[in-house]
Amino acid sequence: MMKKYFLLGIFSLFALPNLAQVTLNVYDNVLFYDGYATLVTHPTPPNVVRLRNDLFTKKLAPETLSQIGTELTLNVSISAACDNYDRIGNVNLALVPKGATTYDLTTTSRIEIGRFITPFMNKNVPPNIVPYTFNINHIAKILKDTSLNELYDFWLEFEVFGVPYAAQTQISGCSGRNDVFFGTVNFVTNTTIATVNNTYVKTLNFKKILNDYQAGASDGFFQTVRTITFNLPTALNNAKFYLITSNHGANAGGEEYNRRQHYIYFNTALIHSYLPGEPTCEPYRIYNTQGNGIYGSSPMTNEQWQSFSNWCPGAVIPTRVLDLGNLAAGNHVFKIAVPDAVFPQNEGYIPVSLHIQGETTNLETPSFETLEVNYFPNPTQNKATISSQNSIETVEILDIQGKIIGTENPNKNVFELDLTPYQTGVYFLKAKSGTQSKLLKIIKM
Repeated sequence: MMKKYFLLGIFSLFALPNLAQVTLNVYDNVLFYDGYATLVTHPTPPNVVRLRNDLFTKKLAPETLSQIGTELTLNVSISAACDNYDRIGNVNLALVPKGATTYDLTTTSRIEIGRFITPFMNKNVPPNIVPYTFNINHIAKILKDTSLNELYDFWLEFEVFGVPYAAQTQISGCSGRNDVFFGTVNFVTNTTIATVNNTYVKTLNFKKILNDYQAGASDGFFQTVRTITFNLPTALNNAKFYLITSNHGANAGGEEYNRRQHYIYFNTALIHSYLPGEPTCEPYRIYNTQGNGIYGSSPMTNEQWQSFSNWCPGAVIPTRVLDLGNLAAGNHVFKIAVPDAVFPQNEGYIPVSLHIQGETTNLETPSFETLEVNYFPNPTQNKATISSQNSIETVEILDIQGKIIGTENPNKNVFELDLTPYQTGVYFLKAKSGTQSKLLKIIKM
């Protein structure tokens, strides 16, 4: 039975409850630039890569991963440079094939683990730092899983989109500047170190825009609905959806300031509904030091805030955790619907991030009697030789999520598998001979 809906992402200065803790710094006061401008060439801190003006990435070092315990908090702080408007920022985890020195944003599996809103800030008026806190214990399971660590390096992305144009004229000291925000990211973890096995994770949607007027943004024009069908290659225990949504579009009547009921379906059943927004935005007034935006000169009541605002500048966007229980292998269907959403003049959108996570048996455990198979080289650039004492009848090529993307029928003891048509990444090869099979992992460089 579907039950238990949690919100992760609490605006708080409190850390984890354990007495023994360690703080691990990932980004220290990095500087973001105009998100619309050409990529800047300013130096970055050691091991930090600027992918875009609004996006940094950094591989988590082995010494960092080794210190992560069973509980994990993500702390983010943002300071104003020369952007004085409310913007969206987020932190993502990228699962990059082991040993790769870079990765493609469009093909790499990425998980959004925290989203937040910057306030209307004047860099010259204190306070000029805004804290955001996220409970990400589920991400600790990914980072500590032994099988996933064999397959991937973990890169932590830090993203804050900003533009300086208004601040260049409205904020003293910003004329001619194109820097927008400073940001810091820390992990806070307990010192209880545990080995984790059999964690399954699959990205179903990464910040994909949902609206009713763009091709591919929904199931069809004039409806704010997205349906995602996905396959589980094996049964999952304690499966959960992790869902992040926020409405954008500040034009008159737009979605940014209008609260619309969201409905979540799983395998055709309605499992959750929610109305975005907080009871009041007053706790964040202190950080909105710029004299524009949605704050007036005096506090508003809870009813006033809830009548129009689905977000609060300076707040965390919650991660909604939907408990699915135990799931069978095979196809499943997720659907999100926002039937009352309105996009005047075809403006506005709802970025949706979603992944599923649970516990499963090791993907390398064969489903039948074990078949002895040798293969080399691994990693490989294009081709691999596969051999066995048995005649191998079929080899299925699976992507990292378990989807079959190719099949070969060699009927030989030794043959050469050509991976030229496939992109760089991690794959599984399922070799079969009669009732025997063997699942192998292979990396194409």
